[in-house]
Parts: sequence; C-alpha cells; structure tokens
Amino acid sequence: MLEPKNNAQLPVIPGKRYFTIGEVSELCGVKPHVLRYWEQEFPQLKPVKRRGNRRYYQRQDVIVIRQIRSLLYDQGFTIGGARNKLTGEEARSDLTQSQQIVKQMRVELEDLMKILRR
Repeated sequence: MLEPKNNAQLPVIPGKRYFTIGEVSELCGVKPHVLRYWEQEFPQLKPVKRRGNRRYYQRQDVIVIRQIRSLLYDQGFTIGGARNKLTGEEARSDLTQSQQIVKQMRVELEDLMKILRR
C-alpha cells in the first residue's frame, strides 16, 4: 500500500457512525500501531472501547487524526509540538472542526455531483 503524501490524497470519510481501527488506518494513511500510540499522546483521541477492548472511532476522531497526521507529517511538528498546537487550538476547535466537517461534506457533494453528471 502506498502511503498518501498529504491529507488531500486521503479518501473521503464515509457517512458511518463508527469506524474500526483498520478502517481508520486506511482512511488516514496511518498504521494501526501508530493510532494506538497517538491515543496515549493526544488527549483529544478517545475512541469508544467495546467488548474485548475493541476500538470504535467516530467521524470526529477521524478528523482529529487527520489533523494530527498533517501536523506531524506535512508540517514537521514533533509529537509535543503537535499536542501543544492542538491543545492551544481547543478554544477555536469547535469552529475549526465545524469548518472541516463542512469542507469534507463539500468534497463529498462535489464527488456526488461528478457522478450524477456522467
């Protein structure tokens, strides 16, 4: 599997409520062991844990993981720097996350429009 170079190359997030760690791994271009490590490093990441300690991520978690991925891989932040940036942005995070959700929905709608035009 080729690793996406940046978040623009990542697949569209499907309209599901919960995602397994394998699905999130593919959606975010990050291996499952990295996701488990990031859970320890970033307090924003709290997937729901069910039977047998299986993780179920919500759409918001996927967006946060993509933010973390961008900070670390695209912008060159360290883990600590990325954590501080995300923590410092929590006051603005509601607006930022809403903007990202709208952006994601726009991309999905544009893709749908392309399919319908065919």
